[in-house]
Amino acid sequence: MSAIMTSIPALIVIGAVVIPLLVYLVLGVGEKILGVVGGRTAKRLRPWFWMLIPLALMAIILVYPMVETIISSFLNAQGTGWAGLNNFAWAFSGTMLGVLGNNLLWLIVFPLGTLILALIVAVLFDRVKYERFAMTLVVLPTAISFAAGSIIWRQIYEYQPAGTAQTGLLNALWTLIPGNQPVAWLQADVVNNFALIFVAVWSSLGVAALILSAAVKSVPAELTEAARLDGANEWRIFRSVTLPNILPSVLVVATTEVIFALKIFDIVYVMTNGNFNTNTIANQMYFELFSSQNLGHASAIAVILLVVAIPIVIINIRQFRAERTR
Repeated sequence: MSAIMTSIPALIVIGAVVIPLLVYLVLGVGEKILGVVGGRTAKRLRPWFWMLIPLALMAIILVYPMVETIISSFLNAQGTGWAGLNNFAWAFSGTMLGVLGNNLLWLIVFPLGTLILALIVAVLFDRVKYERFAMTLVVLPTAISFAAGSIIWRQIYEYQPAGTAQTGLLNALWTLIPGNQPVAWLQADVVNNFALIFVAVWSSLGVAALILSAAVKSVPAELTEAARLDGANEWRIFRSVTLPNILPSVLVVATTEVIFALKIFDIVYVMTNGNFNTNTIANQMYFELFSSQNLGHASAIAVILLVVAIPIVIINIRQFRAERTR
């Protein structure tokens, strides 16, 4: 702790003095060189001089750790010897199959559930007078961190054996119905994963609803009016007019939630710590690196997450470019 405290002033000096001074020197020297060169050559080189430091920082912060992780995924637990593809073979066998299955459930249920609810909220709230108040209630959970929200819901899901007072709100309400027994929401197989996913949907719904609500409001009113004049019902208007016009925003929300589902960690860690068959890839990576101290396994999981996320990122980039060309 003392070492960390002593390094804080040095980090402040580096961030507040050294880096700005370095940027000033590089740009100053670059502009002088460009002034000597002059002409079209200077115009072609100027953007590269200005991009030099951002590219260098990107290489240090993003590229170098990524390359180091890829190399470590082929090494043994201590990172001292070559392991080949053994780490990847481990990642797709044994207990990891259950972990991958849990993440597959997250990848299907969480984005789909969030998207459907956000669409319902965006379309229905657009038609009511108290839209601002209703949308505020939906957005409120986003002000709470995922860890804090997980603690709240862990208390709501609290389970006590039958015949004892139920301290969890959900079981207290559930047992009010005659014949119902308390449910171990976070321990019961399958049910617990859906309980965790619900918390994620609750925490993410607000942002998704805001994005889609803005998209719904951007749909030209004359299109919906023309559809109504043609005798189309509300479902037909949504399917044939509203949805095609907000499809880019729907894609953004869907891909964002898929990426979140891939790297879900805090909700699972706080509520179950991966126990009772709720472990996910990110939690397993944390366990392998910090508990088992197996660098090879943790790096292999990180590489798998990277490979799966790349197509999603490409889809988003293409979508942004398509929007810019419209």
